[in-house]
Amino acid sequence: MTKLILVRHGQTIDNVNQIMQGQTQGELTDEGIRQAQELAETLKDETIDAFISSDLKRSVDTCELIASRRGCQVFQTALLRERDWGSFTGRYIPDLKDEPWTEDIETIEQMKQRAKDFLDYVRHNFPDKTVLAVGHGIINKAIQAVYYNKTMPEIPRMENGECRLLML
Repeated sequence: MTKLILVRHGQTIDNVNQIMQGQTQGELTDEGIRQAQELAETLKDETIDAFISSDLKRSVDTCELIASRRGCQVFQTALLRERDWGSFTGRYIPDLKDEPWTEDIETIEQMKQRAKDFLDYVRHNFPDKTVLAVGHGIINKAIQAVYYNKTMPEIPRMENGECRLLML
């Protein structure tokens, strides 16, 4: 059985400023760096065989901060990218409250397919291993929704630097 430690990246400047990051790179704040270092400390006694990250900077930086204590390489995959918010990307989140959704926003079905593909990727490439994967709030929610066979709203929100365990 594969053990997946699913992590949300550390806090970013855009998180603090309530900007819809989507698939932009993002920059960790000092707090985000601290969150990653704290998680590395919390997991210091855990055997981790592989480190995987979204290919977006905020996740890569978080994962590298955790993996660097072990001298491990970080694999990157676009499967863990945050939801593509299309024309909402870069906008102030409170301003989007009553905005009609545009056709360029990635659908829940598309996200759940990416989530399924990610889980299949982990199962196939890391059988019977422990994998730490750093993603983003909404794709991590989609991964858990697929794993637990639930709807996205049924999955509790992950905080920055939080991790959850899935046994695949």
